[in-house]
Amino acid sequence: MPPAQLLLPGIADDQDARWHVRISRRARRVSVRVYPGGRVEIVVPQGMRTNRVREFVSEHRGWIERRVREFERLPAAHAQAPPERLELPAFGCSLRIEYQPASTRRVHQPEPEVVRVQGDPNDDTGAARALCRWLIRWSSVHFAAVLDAVAASTALEYANLVVRRQRTRWGSCSSRGTISVNVCLAFLRPELVRYLLLHELCHTQQMNHSRRFWALVERHEPRYRELDRELCAGWRSVPAWMFR
Repeated sequence: MPPAQLLLPGIADDQDARWHVRISRRARRVSVRVYPGGRVEIVVPQGMRTNRVREFVSEHRGWIERRVREFERLPAAHAQAPPERLELPAFGCSLRIEYQPASTRRVHQPEPEVVRVQGDPNDDTGAARALCRWLIRWSSVHFAAVLDAVAASTALEYANLVVRRQRTRWGSCSSRGTISVNVCLAFLRPELVRYLLLHELCHTQQMNHSRRFWALVERHEPRYRELDRELCAGWRSVPAWMFR
């Protein structure tokens, strides 16, 4: 039985297969996110009662359905199938994707502007996941270069950089100065990437969102309010196959 049916009888089991429920040990409250393609993920803290989750879904159903319709109107570039090209505005590059049948899954870059995905030609999910893992490795070098430049220009220091596909955040900063960046930032324009990295660098000085924190952000980026709003809507630019 799918997790949504098990956890949300009468609420999510009447939805299509794009509704998912994920139990998280780290979550402190119920949350929901709608991804490109209309996929709905409800994150539930471990041990939370079913009735509370049902109440949450009922309360937010209108918002969820509006977001699903909004994402359904996105252009064909947001299809679930793995892409023929990787358009990465963050780094100003476009990579052609070649798919090659093979007995084992492998992704590599035989030429500067070509990425080759090998494996079962009928396994779109496997190809998408492998391509996402490759993009994490590939973009780590590029994100590091941008982060170093922002750190140098602001005199803000960090300890380490980690790139991964985060489910609900564009980035985060630990108390030890490790900055985590969502690989999905690669699909946004450079100004948004710089703002996100600056935002996390400021957390190395202020581990909160206090007035002091925002004052520090504004000192280095006076347009932070405008950029922050655009970043919140940035999920629209992320192709759906990244969430398969």
